[in-house]
Amino acid sequence: MLIDARGRRIDYLRVSVTDRCNLRCVYCLPYEGVELKDHVDILSYEELERVIEVAVSMGIRTVRVTGGEPLVRKGIVGFLERISRLEGLRDLALTTNGQLLAAMAQDLKAAGVRRVNVSLDTLRPERYREVTRGGRLDRVLAGIEEALRVGLDPVKINVVVARGLNEDEIGDFIELARERPVHVRFIELMPLGEAERWGQDRHVTLAPVMEEIAASGEYEVARPTGSGPARYWRTAGGRGTIGFITALSRHFCGECNRLRLTAEGQLHPCLAAQTSVDLRAILRGGGNREELVAAFRRAVVLKPGGHDMSDGGKELRLMSRIGG
Repeated sequence: MLIDARGRRIDYLRVSVTDRCNLRCVYCLPYEGVELKDHVDILSYEELERVIEVAVSMGIRTVRVTGGEPLVRKGIVGFLERISRLEGLRDLALTTNGQLLAAMAQDLKAAGVRRVNVSLDTLRPERYREVTRGGRLDRVLAGIEEALRVGLDPVKINVVVARGLNEDEIGDFIELARERPVHVRFIELMPLGEAERWGQDRHVTLAPVMEEIAASGEYEVARPTGSGPARYWRTAGGRGTIGFITALSRHFCGECNRLRLTAEGQLHPCLAAQTSVDLRAILRGGGNREELVAAFRRAVVLKPGGHDMSDGGKELRLMSRIGG
């Protein structure tokens, strides 16, 4: 079992399998793109499996696979199937932008993935194309429907809210949760990577919106399956739920239960932390199992009491590389 200095049980590991993505969202990647890591710098599936097996043996119960966009990495389904068989793992989830989900949902379900989070910031086709710099909304919506059809449950929709981007669509997403059995989560824009520059004047504080909904009497508290920090409400007569992840205005660091592994093998104790533990060096330097165990314990020791993203002025990594 992994317990940090503040008594938090660490049982959730986010694993980025690639820094590559088939979209270039305005708050995630710069227009000109970024220099991608060489394949030799990215952990192989065998290395990832070795790390995850050790993590699960130490008390990690939920693994979420992220990217970049995880579905663009060749062989991802076989990797997920092998991970799903690990004794002690209770929950295997995946975060995707949905562009490839419709074609792969059935295989993901068969491989042992229990649930998916789909990143979707707008329900308007032209706006979606602009936000993602070329993505197709119809593919995402088809992917969501296919995920529901094959029984991935719950299907969560992650909506990053930003001024001038989509704050006028909050009501539309609430209607979506009324009509379809999906779980919409509104997320405050965090000053990480490209968003630090792009979103300086675009932050929307969601706490007042959440309080307004909670006081309206129309919603009752509900919580779908998962280990995340969102607070949820279900609309009266609605089929889904709505949730809020208020990372800045009302942070939830006191309940944080996760570590993050980048595709390059850096184990981060916090999304915003500048510190990390280099697992790739251990894996490729002939390190044994005991050294990996010690590395996980070291990362837990480094886990801070809370983030300082509101301070600004920090050089923070691109979300595509840390697997936000």
